Amino acid sequence: MADTEPTTNVRALLEEERGHLRAQLEELGVVEYDENFADSGQVAAEQGENRALVNQLEETLHDVERALAKLDEGNYGRCETCGKDISEARLEAMPATRFCRDCAA
Repeated sequence: MADTEPTTNVRALLEEERGHLRAQLEELGVVEYDENFADSGQVAAEQGENRALVNQLEETLHDVERALAKLDEGNYGRCETCGKDISEARLEAMPATRFCRDCAA
C-alpha cells in the first residue's frame, strides 16, 4: 500500500473485525451441551461443528492481527510470498489478505 495513502480506514476496519471475531469466539467458548441429551451422536456432531467454527474464527483473527502488525511496521499491503504490492481492490475486499492474487492461487 502506498505510503501516501491513509491507513486510518484500514486500521479501523481491521480493529472492528478483530472485535467481532473476539466476541464470536467468546460466545462460542461458553456454549453448553446437555450431557443427558438422548442423542449423543447429535451432541458430538454439534461439538465438532463448534470446534471447526472456532478454528476458522481463530485463523481469521490471526490474519487480522497480522495485518494490524504490518500496518504498525509499515509493510501493510505487500505480498508475503513475492513482496509485490497487493492491489487496492484486493485489499478493499480482503483487508487482512497476506498474498497478492497471483500468489494466493
